[in-house]
Amino acid sequence: MMGAYLDLIRIRFLMMLAYRVNYYSGILIYIVNIGAQYFLWKAIYAGNNTLVGMDMGQMTTYVAVSWMARAFYFNNLDSEIAREIKDGSVAVQFIRPYKYLMVKIFQGMGEGIFRLLLFSTPGMVIVCLILPVHLPKDPLIWLFFFAMLLLSYLINSQINILTGLFAFFVENNEGMMRMKRVAVDLFSGLIIPVAFFPGWAENVIQWLPFQAISYLPSKLFSGGTTGTAIQHVFEIQIAWFLLLILPIYWIWRRARHRLFVQGG
Repeated sequence: MMGAYLDLIRIRFLMMLAYRVNYYSGILIYIVNIGAQYFLWKAIYAGNNTLVGMDMGQMTTYVAVSWMARAFYFNNLDSEIAREIKDGSVAVQFIRPYKYLMVKIFQGMGEGIFRLLLFSTPGMVIVCLILPVHLPKDPLIWLFFFAMLLLSYLINSQINILTGLFAFFVENNEGMMRMKRVAVDLFSGLIIPVAFFPGWAENVIQWLPFQAISYLPSKLFSGGTTGTAIQHVFEIQIAWFLLLILPIYWIWRRARHRLFVQGG
């Protein structure tokens, strides 16, 4: 069975390869976003060597790796699931000899691997040539970062699955999906590092799964997490991954008994 799931990664990768021109243009968009944020933070840092423990070099690296990592963990599983629920095609998935949600996870992984190889990697090379990005020299940091990035993908996918499954209970969850995307980008630290939020807001965010998606891995890559703190970051990510399984399982069990097809 695992071999079948792995084939889903390969098939989705090949499908993305057929439409790779869209992602090549996306590289330019991401570079523009990174450049805009770099000059914004450069203005904010004017006259300051460090802010909340990060110097400008670390911030530049943080911004670059955050956006390039997003290309890997980002997916549209929520809209895919919602669409299949609305048109009723999800009912066909119930009678097939595989687990529907596992199929979605592995399909998203194929898309993520495509973006990592053909989007993030060349994009990061270009950004490093343009901006003063400081890459880690310790190979263990790279190893830890990619392990965290995998967990980032899983946690983000779980949140997307939860959002998509709400289409079983409401006729249109488009607004919920848009709200979720804004919340993930903002509270994950992609737009603003969590350490820059007011104290009360930072405390609240630390009790939410969003920081485990972008802030924690990017902080490690930029040199903000060292020593035993790395293990703590892994523990946070693994804890959220395990915790999110519970609401997914509960909602999925209830949702299968509420299927109705819009439009007949």
